[in-house]
Amino acid sequence: MTFVVTENCIRCKHTDCVEVCPADAFREGPNFLVIAPDFCIDCALCVPACPVKAIFSEADVPASQREFIALNADLSAGWELIISKKAALPDADQWDGVAGKLAYLERELALRS
Repeated sequence: MTFVVTENCIRCKHTDCVEVCPADAFREGPNFLVIAPDFCIDCALCVPACPVKAIFSEADVPASQREFIALNADLSAGWELIISKKAALPDADQWDGVAGKLAYLERELALRS
């Protein structure tokens, strides 16, 4: 079992959760975080740390969010490890609770120079 970041993180990207993760399981994309299932140790510390309530145990992911289980696994393979808290996206408060944010998910990382 693992924990899964779901839709409400898109365009918010609060990073309080990465600070409490003892397994360094979080990966960072342009406007979303994911949990790498192979690194998650099921400690659940990230759940109460998420200010937008976007993290669930895999068994408890709402039916409408089940696609995020595979999405976390897929995106974590190519995204960078994040272990320190950063500022949320500038308009995070405006996006909290907005439905249908999957269309805004930026999957590609910019090439590093």
